[in-house]
Amino acid sequence: MEVDGIWLRLIWLDYRLAVIVSVFIPLVLIIWSAFKRVDAINRLLIIYWRVASLLVVTVYLLIPGWSLAFFTGFAARCLIPISLWFWVDLNDEIKDLPPSPLKLATTTWRWAITIFSCFAILVNIPFLSCGLNGIGGAESFCQVWLQPPLHYKAWFHANSNTGFLGFLGIVGLVAYVMYFLSFLIFRLGRQGRSALDH
Repeated sequence: MEVDGIWLRLIWLDYRLAVIVSVFIPLVLIIWSAFKRVDAINRLLIIYWRVASLLVVTVYLLIPGWSLAFFTGFAARCLIPISLWFWVDLNDEIKDLPPSPLKLATTTWRWAITIFSCFAILVNIPFLSCGLNGIGGAESFCQVWLQPPLHYKAWFHANSNTGFLGFLGIVGLVAYVMYFLSFLIFRLGRQGRSALDH
């Protein structure tokens, strides 16, 4: 039971940090960059939000306890730091910006979320087996991941059916996969590591 308690505290810590590092800070940065009209940072953050939307999909898949969420959550943690450092042109443009509080905040956040994502990947690795074996018949080791999404449901979707929320997650996942495949097939080969049209 003590081991489950440790995992539960670690998972709640992961969710709390994710809200700060993955939602609040980039939201402030994108508003700030739009207000200051710093195009490179704004484009980087638009790309970030597209990629990070897989975290929202994961929460909606976890609400009904669908094991697919363990794989989408793991994929999101891997894709987020890649999306922030992959673009050669944006990296160069941000590096060449004159020193400013916005540039410093963006650079600090990029490193912070990269380190956080690496930590989250390590936390998620033991739970990939839950994605293969399912949550329903699994021991509480897998069940601990359901508590934060169920609290989210209680706060924002108290009267909604869990199956319907899971369905919204599936719809979001299908849209995400289609967009990602279109990027891989049509844009990546043509544009390489340039974020020009993103």
